[in-house]
Amino acid sequence: MQRVYEFLRRHPTGVDSFWAVVLLGFCSLWVGTGTGEDSSGVYALIPILALCTVVALRRRYPRKMLWLAMGAGAFQLIADVLPNPSNVAMLAIVYTVAAQPPQVLAPWVRRVALIAGLSAAPLTALRWFDTAPGSPDGIGVHIFNTVALAVPFALFWVLGDSVRTRRAYFAELEERNARLEREREDQAKIAVQAERARIARELHDVVAHNVSVMVVQADGAAYVLTQDPSLAKQALETISGTGRQALAEMRRLLGVLRTGEPQEAEDYVPQPDVEQIEVLVEQVRTSGLTVDFKVEGTPRPLPSGVELTAYRIVQEALTNTRKHGGPDVGASVRLVYFDDGLGLLVEDDGRGAAQEMYQDGGADGRGHGLIGMRERVGMMGGTLDAGPRPGGGFRISALLPLKAA
Repeated sequence: MQRVYEFLRRHPTGVDSFWAVVLLGFCSLWVGTGTGEDSSGVYALIPILALCTVVALRRRYPRKMLWLAMGAGAFQLIADVLPNPSNVAMLAIVYTVAAQPPQVLAPWVRRVALIAGLSAAPLTALRWFDTAPGSPDGIGVHIFNTVALAVPFALFWVLGDSVRTRRAYFAELEERNARLEREREDQAKIAVQAERARIARELHDVVAHNVSVMVVQADGAAYVLTQDPSLAKQALETISGTGRQALAEMRRLLGVLRTGEPQEAEDYVPQPDVEQIEVLVEQVRTSGLTVDFKVEGTPRPLPSGVELTAYRIVQEALTNTRKHGGPDVGASVRLVYFDDGLGLLVEDDGRGAAQEMYQDGGADGRGHGLIGMRERVGMMGGTLDAGPRPGGGFRISALLPLKAA
């Protein structure tokens, strides 16, 4: 049954044509039984065929069929063709026109259909009802019949207009639901991309810094292994400690990606903060890089996002110094506490990075660390300036505004 219903919905003109044939059959019986013998003979076939055509094509060409129905009605009045079963097509076309949305038919066409339908009743009464004085039926009866004929046209027009309103309402709901679904999908994609970018920044900072320290210490251990085993042992211990720290942070980051799995307490480590920058500097110093560290202003608790951003900026800047500064490079780190923000200044006196690594945020695809810095600072509403400094070397300056924790 559902398939039949869907088939009929997909072929509305076929359904209307079927009913047009049925209507033509009733009209043939009307003519054949002599009911319409007082009509104008063969002229009765003209409005009958026209109105059956209206029924068949009313949904395909609603405006044209309205004009055709009005023309058939006018022909009936002129040719004195009595009302017959085909006149129900007028009700059908009034309903169809009233049910059309504004995109299909202009509102004035619907008003024309209503006026034409309401006019059909009094015109019929004037043409065929006997209201002369002394007629068998009183004038009141004829008025009642006129109103009775007008009521169906009004009801069919109101029904069609209600259907149009309901369809417009459901179409609006469907469009709104589709829009909300698209917005929900877009928001989900944005959230996924933001999370992936955050994890990528964290992974880059952890891997780049710790692996850089481990590589430097491993090279130093290999160099002094035969000459000074104690220094080699110290370097290996640094490698071991750095590796454990990297693994701990990796476990914390990977825990973000797990779903539905219980996490052990040892899988997590606290987020780095400003106080750990001094520990970071000491770790870098053990790898052979000379770093001058100073704090200006009065240290105080900061929002966790600001502290993590400051730590990662210093970490990435010192990592870049080791990678690109060259031999015998020295660096300096300044933390400045302002009333409304935290300032960072990391400089080195090395040979600096290639221009494409910092210009446009590393547009060549290799400056991932600087891209991560800019993203972090942008999320905090701060500013970042990175580039070569006068006299050689590289400078990274950042200002992080303080927000409510």
